[in-house]
Amino acid sequence: MAAILRYLDNLTHTLFGATIARTPLARAGRGTTAALLLASNAPDVDIVATAGGAVKYLEWHRGPTHGPLGVVGLAVLSAAIVWWGRRIYDRRIDARTGDDTAAADRPGDASFAMLVGVSMIGIVLHVLMDLPTVYGTRPLSPFSWRWYAVDWMPIIDIYLLAALGVGLLGRPTPAQARAKATFVLLLMATNYGVRAAAHHQALVAAPQLFGPTLPQPCEGPRPAAGLLESWPAPMPTMRSDGRRCLIEIAAMPSFTSPFKWRIIARTSNAYEMHDIDLLSRHLRDPDGEDDGEVPWRLTLRYPDVWTPTVQAAAGSRVGQVFLGFSRFPAARSALDKEGTTTVRWTDVRFAGGALALNERGGRAGMFTATVRVGADGAIRDQFLGAAR
Repeated sequence: MAAILRYLDNLTHTLFGATIARTPLARAGRGTTAALLLASNAPDVDIVATAGGAVKYLEWHRGPTHGPLGVVGLAVLSAAIVWWGRRIYDRRIDARTGDDTAAADRPGDASFAMLVGVSMIGIVLHVLMDLPTVYGTRPLSPFSWRWYAVDWMPIIDIYLLAALGVGLLGRPTPAQARAKATFVLLLMATNYGVRAAAHHQALVAAPQLFGPTLPQPCEGPRPAAGLLESWPAPMPTMRSDGRRCLIEIAAMPSFTSPFKWRIIARTSNAYEMHDIDLLSRHLRDPDGEDDGEVPWRLTLRYPDVWTPTVQAAAGSRVGQVFLGFSRFPAARSALDKEGTTTVRWTDVRFAGGALALNERGGRAGMFTATVRVGADGAIRDQFLGAAR
């Protein structure tokens, strides 16, 4: 499943690069399309980190290749590949036609500087497309390793993918191609706008979903509510009366509809989740008669209990990497008869969905981490996934 999502993610970036290549940017000269296609996928070169294992991949994914140094460095690299590839291609054509003149930049070719500029545009747009997803990105790394996200889009948006794919069908004239690209970009803007409005509405409806069971806010600093979410965030202090308290509420989009969301309420001892359909009549008439459907206020609960042993496990290599990545890490632990405590964190952003099908490590199991701590406090085992 993770491999399919990775393929679809890069397919989306590729189709977007091809769409941008049909805009007036194409007038930069020959090589522009190749540069945009290459640059639109260049930040994901961090997949090479998988050679060091799943933990390395989680540590480096959407890191420096998505930051300022990556934007500049990968733009120069993409431009160099296209520039040299164009020269090699021209030499082969000249050899076939009997022209023994060395290939050089020809009329209509984009200059190297222009290729760098176009590639930089493709890379920046890649990062900006990652930002609205629930996975998020680290656009300031390596200077800051904080994650940022807007929570409008799932990792893969089927509607965005469909619009980009349909927009590239056929063999239009240059004028028609530009018109189709403009139309697709307008569709994209509409899609983002609808999801942004739906995300706001889902957060507004959240208190109605939880009703009187929603606890009072925790004391001290809490994650700031705003357009741009950021993590890891400092934990707020608990309520002075010892009762459970509310840390924050977030809305996660679904793969299937821009109007279906999962509301996550992070409390001092658990994560509570409700699925919501903004088109449901229950939101308009929450006290109406039951029509036999599944109760619309059904809650999915993930305990989040941080014992001293969990705190010790958090200092392990896997614990540090996972907690640096995970936005909502639900902690639970179990003690066996030999005195070993198994500590497990699950990132509830991805709990219960398609990405939870495989919990045995690798990129499919990146959203769960397991650390085993012996009775003496020593780390016995640590890995991504729930089992291996």
